[in-house]
Amino acid sequence: MPLPTKVKIVEVSPRDGLQNEKEFIATSIKIELVDRLSQAGVPNVEAVSFVSPKWVPQMADGADVMAGIQRRPGSIYSALTPNLRGFEAALAAGIDEVVIFGAASEAFSQKNINCSIAESVARFEPVAQAAKAAGLRLRGSISCALGCPYQGEVSIANVVDVTQRYLAMGCDEIDIADTIGVGTAARVGQVMRAVTEVVDPARVSGHFHDTYGQALANILAALQTGVSIFHTSVAGLGGCPYAKGATGNVATEDVLYMLRGMDIDTGIDLDAIVDIGQWISGHIGHKSSSRAGNALAARKANA
Repeated sequence: MPLPTKVKIVEVSPRDGLQNEKEFIATSIKIELVDRLSQAGVPNVEAVSFVSPKWVPQMADGADVMAGIQRRPGSIYSALTPNLRGFEAALAAGIDEVVIFGAASEAFSQKNINCSIAESVARFEPVAQAAKAAGLRLRGSISCALGCPYQGEVSIANVVDVTQRYLAMGCDEIDIADTIGVGTAARVGQVMRAVTEVVDPARVSGHFHDTYGQALANILAALQTGVSIFHTSVAGLGGCPYAKGATGNVATEDVLYMLRGMDIDTGIDLDAIVDIGQWISGHIGHKSSSRAGNALAARKANA
């Protein structure tokens, strides 16, 4: 299969990237991060989540962030909405896309939300119906699609089953997420081929963490199956609070550098993203984990 000539990047740093930071990040910094990403040409920003601040205190200012950003025409601003209360808050904040999230692992589902996969997905039905009724985009994320911290291997049949459940709910896009970064290229190819047998590849995205340094190889494997949407996080920010040892999402800078070398268009300004990665890393007090970002920044500094 020929590789896609265009790729859509979903930038998750404002939500998935920042949610694990222990020190509260000022709302003004979050707003500036979203705005800078929009100005760099990012077409879809996962900006906030409307979950209980008791569970994710870093995301307690979602409504204020959404009220403060400068929206770029044509861009999609997404929010995680686990229940109807979260959906109502997202709707009031003017979100373009709501995101529901379940796991492909029974052990992960039981351990974290005390119910089966089927029960967890059923809980999202009212949110899905409300999103569709409001004319919003609906995205379904499948965590632990390539491995689980509790049970280890996750069956491809389980991933396909959750995909079909999301399709039945009306999801416009479905994320295949390697939450703990254990996936390798061969397995990614198998999973993506199985998923794209039941859903158009144009509606499938890859969400890869780089725990074992496999994310770029996994993106290439997914590209080879016709998938052309990928989630990335500037400076490699992020992790998973439920997956011990899970490092950040794959860095946006690294993915853009690879895609540029393959003549695959994203519409995003790599230089601007490098600057954003260095800027936000300075604000949160730890070095960017993007190899391409750090190398390009150093080259620029020494020019």
